[in-house]
Amino acid sequence: MKITIIGAAGRMGCALIRCIDRADDLQLAGAVEWQGAPVIGEDSGTVAGCPPQNVVIGSDLRAALKAADVAIDFSAREALVDNLRIVAERGIPLVIGTTGLDDDMLQAVKQTSGKTPVLRAANMSTGINLLLELTKQAASILGMDYDIEVVETHHRHKKDAPSGTALALAEAAAEGRNQNLRAVMVHGREGMVGARPPGEIGMHALRAGDVVGEHTVHLAAEGEKLEFTHRASNREAFALGALRAARWLSGQPAGLYDMRDVLGLSTPHA
Repeated sequence: MKITIIGAAGRMGCALIRCIDRADDLQLAGAVEWQGAPVIGEDSGTVAGCPPQNVVIGSDLRAALKAADVAIDFSAREALVDNLRIVAERGIPLVIGTTGLDDDMLQAVKQTSGKTPVLRAANMSTGINLLLELTKQAASILGMDYDIEVVETHHRHKKDAPSGTALALAEAAAEGRNQNLRAVMVHGREGMVGARPPGEIGMHALRAGDVVGEHTVHLAAEGEKLEFTHRASNREAFALGALRAARWLSGQPAGLYDMRDVLGLSTPHA
């Protein structure tokens, strides 16, 4: 399978290239960065810290997609809409790992999925996606008697807060309790906020050092507390999940998918 990486010189792009280099069934077809990036013209493998791939990093997405079976996008959110348009023109399946998308961007993703298969996930880790399912089930079973708090920690360079994964975990908890997340989510607390109201879902974002990613869901009631924690020790956990998604997405019909589909946790699509 031939894969084009959009955002090839970023942390995730480099991790993907290293994982592709080690995979027997995958080949790098193209590598793209923003126009004017200092790595333009360099070998993608050299930039990623692995053997040369004989694929030069360019800025022309159309050219990079010519030999691709699947594309994976971990680029800047501002570039996503243009990337979607070009991928739709080519009819290439697309895995989206870019986070921090607004409503207009999400709508563009949905529209593109009508033309070509698109898989979007807030987090590509298989462990995190299992945690999403466990969180939903636990919230459903434990109900409103248990307070729910989501705490996430990331490196100091992360731009969006809370993380897309933390929001997905909160959404899973709200879905398990038949709640509208926007109506019950609280971001941090300060001052005389009063007693915690029933049904509230708290969200807390920490930024420190070089932490790749840590997420904990707290479910606490009188007399006991349950915690689900996922810790990523390196970005290859996400890269391997994204490549698993790419393998699965190839050959799927046009539609919008997520990692639940890849892991067999979703009901069949109509």
